[in-house]
Amino acid sequence: MTALGALRGAIGHRAAGRAAGSRYDRVAQRSADCVIAGYSTSFGWASRLLEEPVRTHVRSIYALVRIADETVDGPDPAFPAEERSRLLEELAAETARAVAGARSTNLVVQAFAVTARRYGIGAELIDPFFASMRADLTVCAHDPVSLAQYVHGSAEVVGLMCLRVFVDGSDAEHDRLAPAARALGAAFQKVNFLRDLAEDHDELGRTYFPGLDPDAFDDAHRDRLLDDIDADLAHAASALPQLPASSRRAVGAAHGLYAALSRRLRATPAAQIRRARVRVSDPEKAFVLARAVLAGRR
Repeated sequence: MTALGALRGAIGHRAAGRAAGSRYDRVAQRSADCVIAGYSTSFGWASRLLEEPVRTHVRSIYALVRIADETVDGPDPAFPAEERSRLLEELAAETARAVAGARSTNLVVQAFAVTARRYGIGAELIDPFFASMRADLTVCAHDPVSLAQYVHGSAEVVGLMCLRVFVDGSDAEHDRLAPAARALGAAFQKVNFLRDLAEDHDELGRTYFPGLDPDAFDDAHRDRLLDDIDADLAHAASALPQLPASSRRAVGAAHGLYAALSRRLRATPAAQIRRARVRVSDPEKAFVLARAVLAGRR
C-alpha cells in the first residue's frame, strides 16, 4: 500500500462514531467542523487522523479558538478596536455561561461547552486564553514576561485542553503529559510568530518576540529563535509514544508539519521571512501526514 493509500484508509476507518448527544449538540459540533474547514487546511487534515469521539471534541475546541482569534484579528481595517473588544467580551461571557450549563445560541460556543463539561475544561484554562486574546487588542510589543503569559494563554492552554480530551479527562495522565503538551503548543505558536512576522508587524502593528526589530532581522536572530522552537519540539516529541492510540497519529502529524515549517524557516533568508509568509508545500504536507499514519502502525 502506498503512503497516500494508507492515509486515505486511516481517515476512512475513523469516519464513524461521532460523539453522541442531543440533536442540537450534534448540529453545534458540525458547525465547529465547518469553521475548521474554512480556516485551517493543515489542522483539518491532521485532525482527521483522530479517532472519534476525540476528533469531534478537539475540533470543537479549535473552532472556538479560531472564532476568538478572528474577532481580534479580522481583516477589515475599518472595524474598530473598541468593537472588537466588545465582541470578544461577549464571546467570553457566553462561553462561561455555556460551560456552567446554559444552552448557547452560538453554535460554536455550544460545541465547546459540550466538550468542556465532558472533560473538565474549566476557568483555569479558559480564562488565560481570553486574557491573551485581549492582549492582542492592547499590546503592540512584548517583553519576556508578557510574551510568556501570552504564549501560555494563546497556545499552551489550548494544548492542555486537547490533552484533557486525549486522556479522557484523567487528571493523573493529564498531569504526567502536561509539560510536553505545553511545549508543543508553545512551539506551534512561536513558529506562527516567525512565519507571520511581516503580516503581524505591517498589518496588525504587533511584534511578539522581545527586542526584535523586523527591519533589522538577520539570519543569526532567526537561528536563535528556531533553536528555542526546536528545543520545544524535541521535548514534545519525547512524549508522543505515550499518547493514547486515538490521538497519537494526529499529534504526530501536527508535530511533523511544524517541524517541517521550522526546517523551511531555517533554510529561508531572514530578509525573505520579513517580506512573505513561509509555507510547506501540499506534497510535503501529504508526505508528513502519510508518514504519521505509517508510523502509527508500528
